[in-house]
Amino acid sequence: MDLAFLKAEGMLTYVLRIQIEKSQAVHKTSDGTVYERQGAQSLPVSDPARITALSFAKGAVSYEDYSIDNAVAEDVVDSPRLTEFLAGYSPTTDPLELALNKNLIDRKSFKPKVAGVLLFSVEPASLMPKKCSVRIVRYETKEDDPERDHLGPIESVEGPVYDLIHKTVERVTAIMSSINVWTTDGAKAMAYPPETLWEIVVNAIIHRDYSMSDDVQIQIFDNRIEVLSPGRLPAFVTKENILDVRYARNPRIVGMLSRYKIPPNKDIGEGLNTAFQKMKEWRLRNPEILDEGNYVRVVIPHTPLATPQEAIMEFLSKQGIITNRQARDITGIKSENAVKSEFYKLKDAGLIEMIPELKGNKAAWRLVSM
Repeated sequence: MDLAFLKAEGMLTYVLRIQIEKSQAVHKTSDGTVYERQGAQSLPVSDPARITALSFAKGAVSYEDYSIDNAVAEDVVDSPRLTEFLAGYSPTTDPLELALNKNLIDRKSFKPKVAGVLLFSVEPASLMPKKCSVRIVRYETKEDDPERDHLGPIESVEGPVYDLIHKTVERVTAIMSSINVWTTDGAKAMAYPPETLWEIVVNAIIHRDYSMSDDVQIQIFDNRIEVLSPGRLPAFVTKENILDVRYARNPRIVGMLSRYKIPPNKDIGEGLNTAFQKMKEWRLRNPEILDEGNYVRVVIPHTPLATPQEAIMEFLSKQGIITNRQARDITGIKSENAVKSEFYKLKDAGLIEMIPELKGNKAAWRLVSM
């Protein structure tokens, strides 16, 4: 908590500013009331289920530690996935011993916990009381608000977390390869740095709030990918400091994944930093992280770092001519008129000219002959 007295010039009064940072705990007032911030209001919460949901959302309690009543210990202990994991585990450990020591099974009831089922059950979705899979949706448009007519194939990906990550990245990569976009080097299949896609998918799956009954959603557009992870940013994590702080909502899942021979995560909090750095190396704009209350949305744009005019000039230097549609693809500008404005700026600078014989929807521009 930060306290400061503020005084305006010319005024004799002071104002006390109290700044309270986000924390992991759900706090109560002296009379035991819990308040939740909604817009500009702080409203009392009386429903115990809602208070529990707030605890999950803030990371004060992790749903991965809850037992699953309709599952049995054998769903984890006798799983071939756990056998494969232990083949590379050191020191040599018995499956039941590992499950108990890592708190993947309740010591009293022997009921498997959420973390154990998600990590090692062959079909977690059939045992989990909440949704825990990945849904991949293809939207054949660049619009921010796609309509039903833009909706393409929808796929569901299921399996234990380690497999789920690998299968999801494989499918998204395959779908991207079928989408052609214009780049400064010509028409190519949509592509991103493999590390960027990998790290963002890994984060969405392992740091999501599993108490929410929804799947991770990956929406593939003609000019971007949007990854939606159920749950708000936990504890003290904000979209402003997310690259600088380290926090795991599901520490057991994160820790166990890091013990694989080839871990999908490094468990050192560097995943998103790698994702951003690789986008920069590929000369693509940074991903955008949005906290939307019940979801964290990461938008991965297929837009170059160059300014629109730089991108247009680079394209012309390699391809010779450029149309409005091509310019929109390489600049990320969605408006035809906005692209025309960039063309005319370059025309006024004496750098490009319209091709006289191409009119209407075939209109195109070229470099001015020197």
